[in-house]
Amino acid sequence: MNPSISRREFLTSTGMMAAGLAMTGAKANFLYAADESPLYKISLAEWSLHRTLFSGKMDHLDFARVAKVEFGIEAVEYVNQFFKDKARDEKYLGEMKQRAADQDVKSLLIMIDGEGQLGDANSAQRKQAVENHHQWVEAAKFLGCHAIRVNAASSGTYEEQQDRAADGLRQLTEFAEPYGIAVIVENHGGLSSNGAWLAGVMEKVDHPNCGTLPDFGNFRVGQDEWYDRYKGVSELMPYAKAVSAKSHSFADGREVNTDYHRMMKIVVDAGYHGYVGIEWEGSEPDEYEGIRLTKQLLEQVRDDLST
Repeated sequence: MNPSISRREFLTSTGMMAAGLAMTGAKANFLYAADESPLYKISLAEWSLHRTLFSGKMDHLDFARVAKVEFGIEAVEYVNQFFKDKARDEKYLGEMKQRAADQDVKSLLIMIDGEGQLGDANSAQRKQAVENHHQWVEAAKFLGCHAIRVNAASSGTYEEQQDRAADGLRQLTEFAEPYGIAVIVENHGGLSSNGAWLAGVMEKVDHPNCGTLPDFGNFRVGQDEWYDRYKGVSELMPYAKAVSAKSHSFADGREVNTDYHRMMKIVVDAGYHGYVGIEWEGSEPDEYEGIRLTKQLLEQVRDDLST
């Protein structure tokens, strides 16, 4: 594609916007099998065990083993909060890498929080936030991940926040590109939970190494304002390089807040066949059972959609 032509302009010129966007989503993800079997794969986000980890009942270094032994899951998504001071500790990262390898577990990405606003209104602080993320790009490369998940927090008007977030993301994406690490943005509160806004940010960044991580549940744009989750995921899937299957509560084997059949049909219809990460956030049942219930539901939905 001519770099001077935006993705939207290119797809519009073909007269096949809808089909083109779905294809873009498929091309953006480089982890799915060519034969599309299984329809999608299942990974585990470390945040699913945040209470167990914060309580000290589990050590971060045991995460890969727990994912494999307890849940039969062979791919993991780390959270930087659980090894915050270890981004440049090669001995520690080497231990993480070895333990994952010992279990034949694939390290997919690191979720990054607490490193500043990539869309900060102050350009110097925005640049500092970008630089704060550099160490996590390098850590992700060391661990064999394909991406880091970041936030697009900003301030200002709708348009100002788009421009500021796009600027920070573009800077970070250009740094990460030589490492082979993608920069992916989760809908994570504020305007980032507005699917149209975040899709617009992706258009402004206009870089194949920058994408989204649609989360099924994070569509709260204000204290009492929610964005439609199905609309939001539909808007973000064309740029998706990962997907977060958020779950909070179950009844009769179904997630109470999200229709997983409807949501996963949106995901696979966009051409995505990569990893779908379990992210349990509920308080009841406990984390282990919540993960198991979410995994069972994803497996059942996959069987249903496959037939």
